[in-house]
Amino acid sequence: MSFLPVAEQLDYLKKGFAEIIREEDLKQRLAEAAKTGRPLRVKAGFDPTAPDLHLGHTVLLRKMKHFQDLGHQVIFLIGDMTGLIGDPTGRNITRPPMTREEILKNAETYKTQVFKILDPAKTEIRFNSDWLEPLKFEDMIRLCSKYTVARILERDDFTKRLKEGTAISMHELLYPLAQGYDSVMLKCDVELGGTDQKFNLLVGRELQRDSGQPPQIVATVPLLEGTDGVEKMSKSKGNYIGITEAPKVMFRKVMGISDGLMWRYWELLTDLALPEINALKAREPMTVKMELAARIVTDFHSAADAKQAAVDFDREVRQGGEPADIETVPLPTDARTANGIQVPKTLVGVGLAPSRTEAERLIKAGSVEINGERFVELSYPATAGTLTIRAGKKWKKVIIA
Repeated sequence: MSFLPVAEQLDYLKKGFAEIIREEDLKQRLAEAAKTGRPLRVKAGFDPTAPDLHLGHTVLLRKMKHFQDLGHQVIFLIGDMTGLIGDPTGRNITRPPMTREEILKNAETYKTQVFKILDPAKTEIRFNSDWLEPLKFEDMIRLCSKYTVARILERDDFTKRLKEGTAISMHELLYPLAQGYDSVMLKCDVELGGTDQKFNLLVGRELQRDSGQPPQIVATVPLLEGTDGVEKMSKSKGNYIGITEAPKVMFRKVMGISDGLMWRYWELLTDLALPEINALKAREPMTVKMELAARIVTDFHSAADAKQAAVDFDREVRQGGEPADIETVPLPTDARTANGIQVPKTLVGVGLAPSRTEAERLIKAGSVEINGERFVELSYPATAGTLTIRAGKKWKKVIIA
């Protein structure tokens, strides 16, 4: 097959990478591909330790797509075996082990989610249990002999844990070797990973060299900051945007990031070239952020969903209007009185406030509206019908039978 000129491929691929080891090797490998017609084999591994992917994971997926766009073979590797170990990268404690059933269940969800970005017809999906599970004890001894304990302990997280006196389990030391062995078995030309994966990716280079293969090019991407703009995006930190979340939720979360972080998202989560992104900086930030939110929602849902999410955001957030999809719930029985309802008990009972104290605080602060009017009393005179109640940013329709 024919490829674009090497310079054009490099220019397209370099956007969004933090580091390429080594760039001259990538240039040479691309030139060899153009000469032989053999696409590069480009791998990225994902351990299915949670059922859903978020936008932080898609930074890697998008770089895979860029290689795919240029005609190269991408390999989406599901680490169903390494997932049993648990990647110790960035952790200060040993990760609790997962069951094989949990791993495989999560893996099935990954197989559908990744094709929101990657072309399924051009994507090779592999499971590293295919070659790691059949290894015998003597094979593991032979693999472990390829690397020294001193080299493994060069990892920053292992060094830190040693200094702090925190336990490191033996199985964690096997993780970089297992990931590196993946590259040997797949004969990778390029492996992609986050900047926190650099050590593991370099182990792959050494194991390939030891096996008589050309060492893979290592290309790392930055870790995407979450919606708080500080910590790495993570479900455990609550600062994530899940790719399976509802369009309306995704749109609103993107709109909640800072203007500064928005440019990071434009660079890492879209296919726009840097000159195009720089041109956007001359425009009004709110408009540009809405375009970003629409683009992200379109990627994982549809253009129609993005358009509706923008309409909902404008009505509900910018204009403070009533949402179109308010949940309808019955009035809690303990909130009814002879002349109406007790507002604090109602707020707690329908999930608009976590406690009576917080409910009363919201009422006194003027943050509660009933049927469009601000209400600051503790009781409301209503005997039957439906009340639309807003407490802060939360809404409920409450039926009084």
